[in-house]
Amino acid sequence: MHDPSTEIAKHPGEDLRRYQEQGTARALQLGNRGPLRFDAQGRLDPHILNQYKTHGFYVFEGVLDNQELSELEADIQAIQQRAPASPKSAVDQNGHAALGHDLTGKNFGWVVPLSDPVGGTSKNQGRHPVKMHEPQPPSDAPDHVLQIILGSLQFSDACLRLYGHPQLLAVAEAVNGPDFTPFNEAIWLKHPHLGGSVAWHQDGTTQWDRPDFDEGTHGFNFMAQLYGSDAENGLWVVPGSHTGPADIKNMMLAAGSDRLTNAVPMLCAPGDVAICNRQAVHGSFANTSSKPRVTLNFGFHRRGSIFGSIGNGIHSPATVYDSERIFERAKMIAYGISARAQHRPDEPSYTYAPLKGHTMTWKEALRPAIKDYNLLDLGI
Repeated sequence: MHDPSTEIAKHPGEDLRRYQEQGTARALQLGNRGPLRFDAQGRLDPHILNQYKTHGFYVFEGVLDNQELSELEADIQAIQQRAPASPKSAVDQNGHAALGHDLTGKNFGWVVPLSDPVGGTSKNQGRHPVKMHEPQPPSDAPDHVLQIILGSLQFSDACLRLYGHPQLLAVAEAVNGPDFTPFNEAIWLKHPHLGGSVAWHQDGTTQWDRPDFDEGTHGFNFMAQLYGSDAENGLWVVPGSHTGPADIKNMMLAAGSDRLTNAVPMLCAPGDVAICNRQAVHGSFANTSSKPRVTLNFGFHRRGSIFGSIGNGIHSPATVYDSERIFERAKMIAYGISARAQHRPDEPSYTYAPLKGHTMTWKEALRPAIKDYNLLDLGI
């Protein structure tokens, strides 16, 4: 039966610029942003943890230096050059075999310019219940634009080194405990005037009914910003919405459009890294602005949420996550730490407790072994 609430966002009535300005003002008043801070024992500043637990996200300012940003930019540009020329193409834009052509897993996701491909559909287990507004694309727009690159650690040494960032891994330990586990990694691309939207949703799917459920059960994502993000091209989050399942349909009905009343944009400068709870209601509007956004996502879970759970089948084939599966997927953390240590020998490395005692040194000869590593993603 047709559900009109899945299309409520087609005719937004508010002034977009005013909505963006008001959201920006609310975001700056939250107090959930600042540099990474640790005490003498290496423990994360409790104020940061409290702000994250209160709002469901926090923006760490100035985490990535210019060298790291330049290296990431070069790799991401190279990936886009070597990506399939179109959704079903086996070659890149230069007619060469496309990156990932020999892989089993899905690594490249495309979107019709300025469209919302999942809102109001059953895709991703129906966790995007309402469609976003779809602006008219430019007359010269291509049929599709690349929106997401999955399994990014196998394509980019710079991304692998970022994955081993010692301070960010220390944050993961502070939030999820020293035995934290991986989730997945992706590069999100919001092309100027073309980038599609991602409908409002909560990431978590399998753990809402746990007896020990709390605000951190479904883990979090780091979101490193290459060029920065703002109210026009960035992610929007509903602060405090991570404590339980939300009725997104009713939230949008109350707002009268896809512009949720209490949402705020994630405001980041180049090199900032946000942490966002996967249970928080979040989404992004189509990027009609002239500014690109490139976000490097990499997420982590509590081991207690993963061990013995059945995967949701969204990010990898559904199966029971036992110790062997967790161990195999966690090897990428060790490889990231090793790759970073070789590249930045003067930077103190993070010690990942679950693999302490295992020697896992990153080297070129291991590259074939990490092909399709994202088929082991731990998605709940």
